[in-house]
Amino acid sequence: MQLTYVFSELGNGLKRNVSMTIAVIVTIFVSLTLVGMGLLLNAQAHKAEDYWGSKLQITVFLCNQNSSTANCVNGEVTAAQKNAIQQVLRSNSEVASWRLQSKQEAYDKWKAAYVSNDATEKRVYESIKPSDMQESYWVQLKDPNKFLGIKSAVEGLPGVNTVRDLREVLKPIYFWMNVMKWGAIAIASFLVIAAILQVGNTIRLAAFARRREIGIMRLVGASSLYIQLPFLMESLVAALIGVALSAVTIMAFMWVVIYRTLRPSSNIVAWVDWGDGAWAIGYIAMIGLALTLVPTLVMTRKYLKV
Repeated sequence: MQLTYVFSELGNGLKRNVSMTIAVIVTIFVSLTLVGMGLLLNAQAHKAEDYWGSKLQITVFLCNQNSSTANCVNGEVTAAQKNAIQQVLRSNSEVASWRLQSKQEAYDKWKAAYVSNDATEKRVYESIKPSDMQESYWVQLKDPNKFLGIKSAVEGLPGVNTVRDLREVLKPIYFWMNVMKWGAIAIASFLVIAAILQVGNTIRLAAFARRREIGIMRLVGASSLYIQLPFLMESLVAALIGVALSAVTIMAFMWVVIYRTLRPSSNIVAWVDWGDGAWAIGYIAMIGLALTLVPTLVMTRKYLKV
């Protein structure tokens, strides 16, 4: 296979279809950026739910050595008190399931959420140890509207510091997160379809412009792959540029909005991090390659039969 011809045709094809190639790149860029934002919002919703709990959960915080409520006059919760609390959770008809969160788990979540660039705050945070945290029961409810029974059953038990129910506070947050996530994905889906159609139209125009060369190559016995390769490489170039622009945009969003704005100023939840950004970029890279290469393979099989 003569790669010189392939790269020559790649350059010629990009020159012939500059406007169409730019249109494909822009469409891929915008659609993949929206998909990436939707993935980040989905990851953020999971982190918020992991930190605060879902609308189907209440959290029962147990006493530690620093607790001062009436149920904690004897200090740290005892094993017998925990057994009594667990017995109430097992027998209550409103409870679907429950799990115990250890002090170390609570500390790890707290460290993930509380990020600050202030030196004084950093020293305060560093002075806190896992032993200072509270154990807690995360209780999954069968019905989010039926929680008063279990709440009243556990909040007066010895060893229970407080019972947290943030469902009404968190409901609008989760609602708007879901609206933005699905809105971004819905718009991105339309743009992905537009990108696929544009790729197909670009291949059709390119095949028509090269119909004489393709006919000659068929007559001299050139393989289908050899003829298809310049078209595939044109699509690959467009996909790589679109993915790169989307990746840069997502990383800029992570740096400016998440790391420079939200994480230093708001510690109400663990925010998405670079790992989530890298995962989103990897996902959109696969989508970008698929939505250009697959239509190209399909279209070239159709339009190159001359």
